[in-house]
Amino acid sequence: MATDAGFKIKGGKVGILLLHRLCGTPVEMRFVASGLAKQGYTVHCPTLAGHCGSEDELKASSWTDWYRSAELALDDLKKDCDVVIAGGLSAGAVLAILLAAKKPTKVDATALLAPTLWLNGWMIPWYARLFRLVRFKWFANLFSFPHHDPHGIKDERIRDFIRRARASRSSAEAGNPATPGGAVFEHRQMVNAVRKLVAFVRQPTLIVHPLEDDYAAMSNATYLRDSLGGPVNLEVLDDCYHVVTVDRQRHLVVDAIDRFVANLIGVRVEAPGQRTALGKISAA
Repeated sequence: MATDAGFKIKGGKVGILLLHRLCGTPVEMRFVASGLAKQGYTVHCPTLAGHCGSEDELKASSWTDWYRSAELALDDLKKDCDVVIAGGLSAGAVLAILLAAKKPTKVDATALLAPTLWLNGWMIPWYARLFRLVRFKWFANLFSFPHHDPHGIKDERIRDFIRRARASRSSAEAGNPATPGGAVFEHRQMVNAVRKLVAFVRQPTLIVHPLEDDYAAMSNATYLRDSLGGPVNLEVLDDCYHVVTVDRQRHLVVDAIDRFVANLIGVRVEAPGQRTALGKISAA
């Protein structure tokens, strides 16, 4: 039975929606959510449909189910906030783009963290591309993609903690140990839908993408930078892998989102040596 691991931290009238990745959980958004909440934002991290439960539940879910979860969370956040930024990690970032395209009056901007349209990072084997030939979900579900080192984490200490969590904790906390082929199939269907809409997304967008992303190469970020219809700020992390909300530069993700939103709403960010410092983040 799936567990609702989602959480909401109430703050001011500016809300940030953070959507977890495919086979992930809201737990992986906790550090970024807490950091943003300390700056006064209201932050909502929902559980996407089919996640935080059994593999069969994930297999049975569709990308439209995931989108519906994101849509309901957006509606809930909008009740408390005048300004809402839709954000997410990996597949969660793709869902955030969908929300911006389909709900332009409710989404004021997007914050895309390691957005993943294509699994083409350096750890993805060449033969994985053959999965694109699969045309039916029932056939896709005959396959499974186990999670391997480095698990999207560059920091060895954090990676070891994630590995132990996967071995000893429930899927509600650690996520599923493998990605069902059907979920990868649904992700592809979602991406096909998003690519038809990206040019119509006019809201400002922040993209934070790791240079060494092991799951999604920089081409994912540059494609969105060049295709989205609104202004885009692309910032590149140089010392982490795919799961930027957990890896060693997670605090820089908080800083980047905080500065982006502050500029968006016209609030002067004080103490620039503290809140606007990006360390090794570089604009691209």
